[in-house]
Amino acid sequence: MPVSKEVLDEIALSQAEYDMIVDRLDREPNPVELGMFGALWSEHCGYKHSRPLLRFFPSRSPRVLSQSGAENAGAVDIGDGMAVVFKVESHNHPSAVEPRQGAATGVGGIVRDILAMGARPIALLNSLRFGPLDSAANRHLFRGVVEGISWYGNCIGVPDVGGEIYFDQSYSQNPLVNAMCVGLVATDKLASAAAGQAGSVLLLVGAGTGRDGIHGASGLASRTFEEEQELRPTVQVGNPFLEKVLIESCLEALDTGLVSGIQDLGAAGLTSAAIESAYRGGRGIILDIGQVHRREDGMTGYEVMLSESQERMLLVAAPENVERVQEVFRKWDVPCQEIGQVIGEPEAHILDGDDRIARLPIAHLTEAPLYRLKGEPSRQQLERQTLRLEDVPLPSTGVDEVLFKLLSAPNIASKRAVYQQYDHQVQTNTVVVPGSDAAVIRVRGGKEGPEKAIALSIDGNGRYCYLDPYRGGQIAVSEVCRNLAAVGAEPVALTDCLNFGNPERPDIYYQLEWCVRGMARACRVLEVPVISGNVSLYNESQGQAIYPTPIVGGLGLLDDVTRHARSFFEEEDLQVVLLGQNILRTRVSDLAGSEYLEAMHGLVAGRPSIDLNVEKRVQALCRQGIGEGILASAHDCSDGGLAVALAECCIGQGVGFRGARPLSNLMARWDCALFGERQSRIVVSLRQEAMPRLRSLASDLKVPLMELGWTGGPRFRLGRYADLPLREVAAAWQTGLGRALDR
Repeated sequence: MPVSKEVLDEIALSQAEYDMIVDRLDREPNPVELGMFGALWSEHCGYKHSRPLLRFFPSRSPRVLSQSGAENAGAVDIGDGMAVVFKVESHNHPSAVEPRQGAATGVGGIVRDILAMGARPIALLNSLRFGPLDSAANRHLFRGVVEGISWYGNCIGVPDVGGEIYFDQSYSQNPLVNAMCVGLVATDKLASAAAGQAGSVLLLVGAGTGRDGIHGASGLASRTFEEEQELRPTVQVGNPFLEKVLIESCLEALDTGLVSGIQDLGAAGLTSAAIESAYRGGRGIILDIGQVHRREDGMTGYEVMLSESQERMLLVAAPENVERVQEVFRKWDVPCQEIGQVIGEPEAHILDGDDRIARLPIAHLTEAPLYRLKGEPSRQQLERQTLRLEDVPLPSTGVDEVLFKLLSAPNIASKRAVYQQYDHQVQTNTVVVPGSDAAVIRVRGGKEGPEKAIALSIDGNGRYCYLDPYRGGQIAVSEVCRNLAAVGAEPVALTDCLNFGNPERPDIYYQLEWCVRGMARACRVLEVPVISGNVSLYNESQGQAIYPTPIVGGLGLLDDVTRHARSFFEEEDLQVVLLGQNILRTRVSDLAGSEYLEAMHGLVAGRPSIDLNVEKRVQALCRQGIGEGILASAHDCSDGGLAVALAECCIGQGVGFRGARPLSNLMARWDCALFGERQSRIVVSLRQEAMPRLRSLASDLKVPLMELGWTGGPRFRLGRYADLPLREVAAAWQTGLGRALDR
């Protein structure tokens, strides 16, 4: 009997895709089989619209240990026999429905991806987007997401060391919750998700299986929101205390050397974990779901196979090792149940006791159809790139009022009220805490010599990509690498999460393709590979898509943990210098997509620009200056422009600033010079005696320098343009987010 449209809609399969399944099987699938296809052919699991584009990314380097897409996360060799494993992933749709649990289980899921590589989770980061806080609904989402992240992360004992938060109307019904996790493992202890030899036993470990999360991958994450849909049952429920015990027990089991494969039960639950493990090993499986431990009575085979209950892992072990592996989990009081075995024939046999409820070739399940569409920019896309300076009058309020307005805007104001809810010092390795451009984490246990450190950052700007996807994609990669350079780290690898609307719309597919192309171009110029990531599409409601928002997580390496910089001025009487392109010439592209243009003129317009070769040289200069110990601080000049960057440098330690002559005799319009967001610029401070060496390095690398002034005093002085008490400047920045939330 032909399947109904309602059933196909529920699992996000088209009629053409259903016909393809029938053709491959040469028969109609039964309900359980169809549910498995719906899950594995979903956008979330099958990457139907994005996989052809992801091939643009460079994914290899001498340090990369993993094959992109072949494992749960990417792994990078950092020397001394150690590897860093990391990945970013979205939990957008669940967080829109139930913000606390959606965000919490997003953290839990990404942690288990790192655990599935055999690594101990050592750091969390997040990137969040919400609608404006003048809406009670957006405030509810914001508070729920932050509470969920802090609750779960604090309970499992993994420090949350960095992140970013932005607000825009386009995210009002579609918040973005992207979670990044980083782990550390000995290179010879890296684990694989691939099923082992035929005859190996499949062990389901962790929480009991319930009905939460069914259709999470196929229904919730692979279609747009519609007002009449009730999606709350598809949101998973997390238990961070069980996750903590699961982490420790799995690591101990892996340490025995008796576990040949390990896989997280995330999106699509047991279906995805078992089928993908078999596929990666070139094997098949027999599952008896009658052996699956459950927390609800009367569950059907369909529900067991598609449940996305949290805190579960699938392990593979040889039969003779099963008892010893189970002993580890008994010690930790964690359920560990035999549910099947690996077979040589590449088929999935799903049993429920004596009943066979599904039999499917592994290849049919894992080879989802791929769609290479033709994207077209919309007329509005082209029109919004037009921006003329004559259409942007100088504000009559003056520099000081513009500065106060930007500093207190939620997109720029301090996020301390958020990150103080996160434990960022647990595990005692955090060297640079939230508030700087990147976090720095000490790596213990290396060989003789200086202790190493890793630097971590996460960044993105949807407005730039909304205006020009190609250039916006380049800027997203460049900014996260610049953040790493600003603490002195060499970028070694990236992870990304591509958040877009409905890719079946030509204008959205155009955004997706050209963002990816731009990101890939920047990766090649900056010589940094993308080794893991996630794609989140269909982020739209009632035809209104979010801004195209590629989020990039960056990993950097410092050979000496003591050779790092923070973003704020450390002391008085330091010289302040701008690395990169100077501000003495007006360029309309400086205002494109800027906070200033939207805050003061209500415009999101223009076409941002970046010179990737200049970007590469500026980052190299900053890294070398920090490595040689001549730079006392470094801060990326980004949102809000130069004036905001200088103010943030002052606020960190309460050290004032007095501008030099260039800031009193601007030849450019002051709004472009002070609040434009020209790329490839870093504000640094250093002792006067170090200036000759900085000039020499800058000359060698062909990087322009501009002397801005000196640190010191209780005021913030931008030449003749502003002379303000630093305490008032600091108050605007420190209280802006709180005032927006108290409405």
